[in-house]
Amino acid sequence: MRAVWGVAAAITAGAVLAPVGEATAQPVTQGDAIQTIGLLEAEGYNVVIDRVGSGPLDQCIVTSVRNPQEVTRTFFVGEGKRRERVTVVVSKSITVSLNCDV
Repeated sequence: MRAVWGVAAAITAGAVLAPVGEATAQPVTQGDAIQTIGLLEAEGYNVVIDRVGSGPLDQCIVTSVRNPQEVTRTFFVGEGKRRERVTVVVSKSITVSLNCDV
């Protein structure tokens, strides 16, 4: 039974590890806040927003994208000689600063 769980964990880990990496689509640093946030969320990031001003989000301008962070966890899967170490990304976060002075 443990072997079945090991294979399932390895398949799941492989699916999770496939898209791992830094933000591949460079976010617009002077542009559409909604588009930039959407791109980062599509890449799996939890976006933390710093904003100046109280204008609506669709009128905000991105001033910086910084502090990409990944939290990983390493598991051992399989048994005996087939035991492997697999590292899985548990969460990713990044900070987006906005100027919302309208």
